[in-house]
Amino acid sequence: MPSWLIILLVGVVLVILGVATEIGQFLIWIGVVVLIVSLVLSLVGRGKRV
Repeated sequence: MPSWLIILLVGVVLVILGVATEIGQFLIWIGVVVLIVSLVLSLVGRGKRV
């Protein structure tokens, strides 16, 4: 399983937990950052393969 996919799944889980809990604002921001990092890693990985 690619590392960017694992990071993407972690980001989605953090965003979902952030919506469902009281400390949601903090978890939502962490989830968004993790999603952006996974997007960048996936783009970098595709660029290296081309």
